[in-house]
Amino acid sequence: MDNEKQSTVYDLKSVKMPYLTGTALRIFGNLVEGPLKSLLAPTLLKNAGITWFRKQNVDDIPQMYPLYSSENASKNEATVPHKELPNSKTALPEGFQPATVLDYAEAYRSGKITPVDVAERLLTAVENSELESPALRAFIAMNHDDVLRQAQESTKRIKAGKAWSVFDGVPVAVKDEVDMTPFPTSAGTAFLGKSPAKEDSTVVARMRIAGALLIGKTNMHEIGIGVTGLNPIHGTPRNPYNPGHFSGGSSSGSGVAVAAGFCPVAIGADGGGSIRIPAAFCGIVGLKPTFGRISEHGAFPLCWSVAHLGPIAATVTDTALGYAVMAGPDRKDPKSLHQPAPSLLGWNDTQFKNFTLGIYRPWIQHATTEITKACGTMLEQFEAMGAKIKEITIPDLELARIAHTISIAGEMAQSLSATYNNHRKEHGLDVRINLALARSFTTLDYLKAQKVRSRMIAHFNKVFQTVDVILTPSTGVVAPPINPKALSCGESDLTTLFEIMRFAPIANLTGLPAISFPAGYNSEGLPVGMQAIGNAWQEATLLKIAYAAERIVPRRKPQIHYSFLPIKG
Repeated sequence: MDNEKQSTVYDLKSVKMPYLTGTALRIFGNLVEGPLKSLLAPTLLKNAGITWFRKQNVDDIPQMYPLYSSENASKNEATVPHKELPNSKTALPEGFQPATVLDYAEAYRSGKITPVDVAERLLTAVENSELESPALRAFIAMNHDDVLRQAQESTKRIKAGKAWSVFDGVPVAVKDEVDMTPFPTSAGTAFLGKSPAKEDSTVVARMRIAGALLIGKTNMHEIGIGVTGLNPIHGTPRNPYNPGHFSGGSSSGSGVAVAAGFCPVAIGADGGGSIRIPAAFCGIVGLKPTFGRISEHGAFPLCWSVAHLGPIAATVTDTALGYAVMAGPDRKDPKSLHQPAPSLLGWNDTQFKNFTLGIYRPWIQHATTEITKACGTMLEQFEAMGAKIKEITIPDLELARIAHTISIAGEMAQSLSATYNNHRKEHGLDVRINLALARSFTTLDYLKAQKVRSRMIAHFNKVFQTVDVILTPSTGVVAPPINPKALSCGESDLTTLFEIMRFAPIANLTGLPAISFPAGYNSEGLPVGMQAIGNAWQEATLLKIAYAAERIVPRRKPQIHYSFLPIKG
């Protein structure tokens, strides 16, 4: 391990902020939105770091989108070549073995079960999960007739030997931030999406062309503005490993659907960790690709400059398969036309000779003791495989944290500006407070945030001259417990929020690809996730890291889990 001098520039801090729920939260929300807002705003902005941010000198040129042009940019719509798709399962260590895409494909083709059988069992299981106390709340909407129709069509194709792909008949869930017919898109709110989507989003269309059994719209943290998954409107999704704990957000329902066994792959959306955080909390895998790698066409326009779609999946192989279907240029999204053709070459190569992992020591240790220990053990395992560990520094992380907050919250406030006056009181209280604060941001704040984006991209470009990936924990804490008092009205818990979001948002601000993969469990059996951040367009490299880890870390079965395939053996 390199013995470079430790950096003294690490500036991310833990914070202690008041916890509010119930009557206190309601009173505070009304004050923030009312005539006293001007009196409260200075304190709120100071506590959020905005006042400090405004005083910082940032001379960089603003970069509005984290676009990475490529000399080999693909001129045509393309996905991962068929010959590069995974065709064999990962050899998982002893322990829990989740049903995978390839398990479904094998069971269908061998005649052990049909997509219709799976659909019927799945629909019953989802109904049963809603009768439990507490209800699992993975889904916002399902259409039984539509699911059975898809399953019948898949069954006919497979029996005729004309399956469209390995995904034919395989259950796939879709976050309710992404258009899928015949459903509306509510983005987790009470008032958006009153009419069905007119067409599928590009990611859903590509899954549909692959023959996936699209089972429904998954629950989410309202408008994606939080990372616990708490949703007083549609109910809060429960963590399958412990239903008394959060599932992570904002792609909470997608994470729960995969971890609970309803599907091996789900579509998530990630503006500040919203794929990787539920993946970490629910003990599964989540990939946020490079900005523009997967088309955003048909996603609700919440946060244009930090938004990414991607797969949440049971295993790394499933993640690779989901990514292979969704990735690639799309003429309906100009931001997707800068990329080289997507590839999976080397994704399951476990050779780590001449492979360097970057570690910013103060950052990776800024988590709970159990998370730090689990990630430290993974580092030792990677090193034993031949990888080199290199100490690095990444300046301005606090500046980047606030720049991301201004970018995502400011863009969300603008996105919902047309509905704000008439519908703001239909939002949960935490969302109302966050939007009120975001509406206090100025044009100068936003432009400075985009200057910081340029600076951070430069910092990471420099680091990637010497390392292949950067490793951190996925979150600073494991899935927090749910306060029952918050279920009906929401909560404001900025102390925990900052701990959850310590590592994820930088990849959104810079647009770099990042993956969360299981790294173990804490003493209470809650999953620990580890994150790898890669250079632009290097998704296959991130899958390589996660694939290697998956072959080492035994999986544990969640407390809540459903199985629809015949028992093996």
